[in-house]
Amino acid sequence: MLTGHCLCGRISYRLDQDIERIIFCHCEKCRRATGTAFNSAALIDADKFTLLSGKESIKSFSSSPGVHRLFCGECGSPLYSARDAQPQSYRLRIGTLDTPINPEEKIHIFVASKAAWETLCDDYPKHDASF
Repeated sequence: MLTGHCLCGRISYRLDQDIERIIFCHCEKCRRATGTAFNSAALIDADKFTLLSGKESIKSFSSSPGVHRLFCGECGSPLYSARDAQPQSYRLRIGTLDTPINPEEKIHIFVASKAAWETLCDDYPKHDASF
């Protein structure tokens, strides 16, 4: 079991599965949504994710048709994204986890549109678009 919460602590959650892969997304939308060089996320099963507190504080923004980014309406912490075409899965923002993880599989996607000032300094697989 993994746990996590937003910056202000209003929203907390439990995840009843292991994280097997971290995806570093370098697309422009993820950079803008996080205010950083890339988004760090893990694909999880929606039915293994449980909100423990703060459901009323969750806000949603549709960044493109059918893609919804959920975040804390108080502190702005991005929590996860959901897609209408994949209701069984979420993309959890792993920076909100309390529990340490270190999955062996880590990949970069959309590196063709990464920030010009960013240098990738690891040996993880890199994909110009999605994988």
